[in-house]
Amino acid sequence: MTQTIGILTSGGDTPGLNAAIRGVGKACVSHYGMHIIGFRDGFRGLMENRTMVLEGEALSGILTQGGTILGTSRDKPHKMPVNGKVLDMTETIVANYHANHLDCLVCLGGGGTMKNALRLQQAGLNIVTLPKTIDNDVALTETTFGFDTALGIATDAIDRLHSTAHSHHRIIVVEIMGHRAGWLALGAGIAGGADVILIPEIPYSVEAVAQAIKERKRKGKPFSIVAVAEGALSQQEFEVQQASSARKKDKKAKEIAAEPELVYAERTLRLAHQLELLTGLEARPTILGHLQRGGTPSAADRLLATRLGTAAADLINARQYGFMVAARGESSVPVALEEVAGQVKTVPPDHPWVASARGVGTSFGD
Repeated sequence: MTQTIGILTSGGDTPGLNAAIRGVGKACVSHYGMHIIGFRDGFRGLMENRTMVLEGEALSGILTQGGTILGTSRDKPHKMPVNGKVLDMTETIVANYHANHLDCLVCLGGGGTMKNALRLQQAGLNIVTLPKTIDNDVALTETTFGFDTALGIATDAIDRLHSTAHSHHRIIVVEIMGHRAGWLALGAGIAGGADVILIPEIPYSVEAVAQAIKERKRKGKPFSIVAVAEGALSQQEFEVQQASSARKKDKKAKEIAAEPELVYAERTLRLAHQLELLTGLEARPTILGHLQRGGTPSAADRLLATRLGTAAADLINARQYGFMVAARGESSVPVALEEVAGQVKTVPPDHPWVASARGVGTSFGD
């Protein structure tokens, strides 16, 4: 009997999503003779049963496109805004899964999607997931599609900022995405030759950062590039956050959860101001923001997304469900969703990238 597969994209958009949709779709349809249905706008589209058939022309010409042809959202099955209320719509999603006669649902997403997919698996659905995020923070996969493209964009931005920093003898504080993981800022900082890299995993001292910049000035280099991950914290901020996390009703913790971008931007602006006061050099903040998530995926991300997508089709054909398809070297391996959901892959302070950065004289402000 022909299998029918559903697919959706959830969470923030990421370069490579369309390449992954194409990889799953073409392998399922052309290689295994399955039917594939796309659900629009993530779990909300599945809840509202808004679909599109992903066969033939629908899968042509999308390999190089950014974004996702399916649309996306951050809605959660068990916390879905509906008519002004937040409701658990899991039962409706399960009903729509069966109404479409699905044999499996493929979910493309990051850490939040993995948790939501596990909830649906526990509700009785057959699930396979693919790891996407520019943050590269999904556990138990070497990398995620979207990361390489964002890494190139952030590196290019640092390259361009070097010339204006040099010309005006300024400090440029460039904020790079990554949420609570420093992979993107670390990689772009190294590749772009940032003088200071600040990541969430290594709390920094503003005074130590200022000292590193003043030392460069003393050596005849009156300009510096500071690559700061959006989730990076000073040592004082880290201590406050640790204390707040122990009090779940803490007002500031709620603010961070509700409006993280505003909190991140406020920290970046404050850091630039502090460095200006401590060094006597002009400091200019630059927030790259959603620029890092847009545009054509890199060749590496297209390749990775295609590899993981076709591997997902292989799992579905073998009726192996409940797995995330992880990248391990040149191979794609299934990892149980239970092992991935709720886990975050952060940068170990002794990671080889950190050691390399320190080796070329980059300061981490510690």
